[in-house]
Amino acid sequence: MVKFCVFAGTTEGRTIVEYLCSAGAGVLACVATEYGEALLPEDKLLRVRAGRMDEGEMERMLREEKFSLVLDATHPYAREVTENIAAACAAAGTEYLRVLRSGSDDAEGALFVPDVAAAVEMLSRAEGNILLTTGSRSLPEFAAIRDFPGRVYARVLPAEASLAACRAAGMQPDHVIAMQGPFSEELNTALLRAVRARFLVTKDSGAAGGFAEQARAAAAAGARLVVLGRPPEREGLTLSETLETLAARFGLRCAPRVTVAGIGPGAPEAMTGAVRAALREADCLIGARRMLEYALPRQAVFEAVAPEAIAEIIRAHPEHRRFAVAMSGDTGFFSGTKRLLPFLDFCAVTVLPGLSSLAYLCARLGKSWDDVLPVSLHGRARDIVPDVRANPRVFALTGGDNSPAAICRRLTAAGLGGVGVCVGERLSYPDERLCAGTAAELAEREFAPLSAMLIENGAPDALVTPGRADEEFLRLPAVPMTKSEVRAVALSKLRLTERSVCWDIGAGTGSVSVEMALMARRGSVYAVERSAEALQALRENKARFSAENLTVVPGAAPEVCQTLPAPTHVFLGGSGGRAREIVALALEMNPAARIVAAAVTLETVSELTACLHSPERSFTET
Repeated sequence: MVKFCVFAGTTEGRTIVEYLCSAGAGVLACVATEYGEALLPEDKLLRVRAGRMDEGEMERMLREEKFSLVLDATHPYAREVTENIAAACAAAGTEYLRVLRSGSDDAEGALFVPDVAAAVEMLSRAEGNILLTTGSRSLPEFAAIRDFPGRVYARVLPAEASLAACRAAGMQPDHVIAMQGPFSEELNTALLRAVRARFLVTKDSGAAGGFAEQARAAAAAGARLVVLGRPPEREGLTLSETLETLAARFGLRCAPRVTVAGIGPGAPEAMTGAVRAALREADCLIGARRMLEYALPRQAVFEAVAPEAIAEIIRAHPEHRRFAVAMSGDTGFFSGTKRLLPFLDFCAVTVLPGLSSLAYLCARLGKSWDDVLPVSLHGRARDIVPDVRANPRVFALTGGDNSPAAICRRLTAAGLGGVGVCVGERLSYPDERLCAGTAAELAEREFAPLSAMLIENGAPDALVTPGRADEEFLRLPAVPMTKSEVRAVALSKLRLTERSVCWDIGAGTGSVSVEMALMARRGSVYAVERSAEALQALRENKARFSAENLTVVPGAAPEVCQTLPAPTHVFLGGSGGRAREIVALALEMNPAARIVAAAVTLETVSELTACLHSPERSFTET
């Protein structure tokens, strides 16, 4: 088994350690302090050596251990340590690789000084308080600043060695800020203001070291940024190049860690603590454009929504070990998470829920949502009218052509203009707006694309039994209609489900077709009719009952049925003498299709009897 030594006192070092362990490689991680040891992951393949070593101690360790490769991921300012590691490797005959940290672009208005001595000289001439974020090891040199105990505050690691260094330098206890990063811009700004700092002294630690957050905080707090120049770097590889090299040379493979995080309605304040931590700790953030605004400067960012694209990004970037995929709302509520997960079978996946817009909107309205029917009209084709008719409260996610106004117009056209509607726009954002009224009142209003609706119907009236009164349908003298009593029996024998796919052959005025559509409200009904006069009545009855899942199919069966979806249920109201052909086609497309027929003439009875006794198939007469 290959064995590696990683000098791991940085974020890059910890990332390399995690990568090697997850790939099944043995690792010895060398850190300077016990605190550095505490930050490393626990793994059976990982050994840790805590404590500072000189060049001779390093050489003896390398000769004893015989590592395949030593990776120097120490801080770019720890030049002496880097030189000692490189010299020890050369003496022991062990291969050495320096891991580089990219620098930052010059911060506007920053003062760059070559070393600590230059910083001390400049700050001694200046007036005002100073916040040092350069670590505890340089404190003895900074102690030469004029009025050091009164003017200087130091942010150091919460470790005994750091605190001892502060005491040795003569710092006042209330001038010591012992904290562990990462530090956000907001926290940096708050610290600068709390100590009334006019200067922030830091190192160019790159994106991984939070340099950008410090630069922005200094600007926000009105402090001058003083940056210590970097020592000259050895040749080496960046973190991404290092991981790619390890994978190629040693055949290392490990599962990327992916967190699929529900970010809630949108604003950071509406996210759970676990989601905020996952987004903050990720090396790479993936999501729709709106969700990428939470990215930190040090993170790689990719805009993607399609599950195939997200999976391809993760495969194509082995240099990143922690990915966060940001999903709007809750990962289990009309989320792309369900489609994404099968594409991530090569990853170690954690799914974190978020606050759904349903829960958020109902909370803002002071209402419970245990009896609400949730539907999504965001990029989906669905008629909401049957849902509103059948339920006292319906929640709808809107989007695209299904804007709140368009939905209100659809409800109004279906005779539901009086139902109550509340539209929540840009929920959780500072410009959030709630708008209430009837569907008719809101039908011509403009709403933000990011909207959700709660629709309340005080008198849901959807029938659950078949056999509507004949008078409810448009009837024409020359067009036959299946009467209420026969229709009720036929529909009960069909045993429809919510998602049935129905054929109504010889639909006539469409009384059976309409009731099929109302019962199979999440399915589809195809009404086949060849009479032009009957087609007119059929279309009128479809509109009268707002049966959007009913499709009128002009023409004669079975020819026009050949392009229809396979039926789960078939009603033969009129076959034109071709019942055997129609039945044969339906059963060829779906052998389990349930077929019910109504016979008016003796010829039809004879034809259907012949179907029942067909030697090719077995039927049950009911």
